[in-house]
Amino acid sequence: MLRTRRFYRLLGCGVLLVLLGVQGAVADAGFQRWVRGFKAEAVRAGISARLYDQVFQGMKPDPTVIPKASNQPEFTRAIWQYMDSAVSERRLADGHKALEEWERWLDRIEGQYGVSKHVVLAVWGMESAYGQIFGNQRLIKNTVQALATLAYEDPKRKDYARKQLIGALKILQNGDIELAQMRGSWAGAMGHTQFIPTTYLAYAVDATGDGKRDIWNSVPDALASTAAYLKTMGWESGKTWGYEVRLPKGFDYRLAGSKRKRSLAAWQKMGVRRANGWEFPRAQDQARLYLPAGAQGPAFLLLKNFDVIKRYNNADSYALAIGHLSDRLLGVEGFVQDWPRHLRPLSFSERKEIQSLLKKRGYYAGKIDGKLGAQSRAALRAYQIRRGEVSDGYASSLVLEQLRSAH
Repeated sequence: MLRTRRFYRLLGCGVLLVLLGVQGAVADAGFQRWVRGFKAEAVRAGISARLYDQVFQGMKPDPTVIPKASNQPEFTRAIWQYMDSAVSERRLADGHKALEEWERWLDRIEGQYGVSKHVVLAVWGMESAYGQIFGNQRLIKNTVQALATLAYEDPKRKDYARKQLIGALKILQNGDIELAQMRGSWAGAMGHTQFIPTTYLAYAVDATGDGKRDIWNSVPDALASTAAYLKTMGWESGKTWGYEVRLPKGFDYRLAGSKRKRSLAAWQKMGVRRANGWEFPRAQDQARLYLPAGAQGPAFLLLKNFDVIKRYNNADSYALAIGHLSDRLLGVEGFVQDWPRHLRPLSFSERKEIQSLLKKRGYYAGKIDGKLGAQSRAALRAYQIRRGEVSDGYASSLVLEQLRSAH
């Protein structure tokens, strides 16, 4: 009897292995069909058929790419968790070492492009831990393979991935880098400061004068390319990204989160002051108000350079991390107001639940998609006003509990 049971267990394992093998073969066959189909598009874009075949020979999808695409930290963590990681003591210490090692180049780059060397350094730190990420093969991807995987498997990113894949093939065809050295993130961002292929083609520069724009192996090329890109996107030389501020009692929180900008002088008239007590250096600079953790957390007035940083990564949390890291590397102290760490961050399903409950109670008329944008925040503010609370529109675990218990 025991031998019979063992036989069936072994048989079951064998069947499972066969099924997994069949599934893998089917998936691989599907990817190969996609590769053959995409070839015509690549050739129309000017890619050599011979190069295309060489690049894709024996290639399979990268199974780690799609899970990473679904778990971007700037969109899935509480803002204070993200900031703790982005501006950690380790990142600051490594940043000071990198500043000391590359200061001559950073000064030269700042002088040429007018972009703060500390901001360029912060981008390098955020994007590749000052190049240390290249020692972690678990994190570094073959750029073409990663983009092909996204184009094949990710419906939301397939158009982006196809465009960037063409760009990557053009870089290879131009001879800028070999395929084996074209390494980067799961999203196809490449090199020390993580340029996507089309951005590389348009903005990367040769700082060393060796005839190559090598953002993978040349730190000066990577840092200069970042400064050149930020300058082209509208960086205002000599100005900062924003200021931490204090809001007066009774402040109208409907002014937060709006894309409308006002002069710093206008904000001052409303009682808004810098958190460290200093004066604003240029009263006519235009700024918008940002409350990433609601009324209980730090408040910021954001200037144009903040939006320029977002051209690198279109997330307010990312740009805030770059700005804060650059300030800390410059020697500025941390934020005056602490984060409301007692508040638990909401999951995606809980964000959808908040929208559903607000809709049920007549405050919200938008989609139940878990994206708490302007319409969701306005609904939350209306709910908070009805309850006589501070109407900051911040979706916290406490608000969710209130909505669940409301009748």
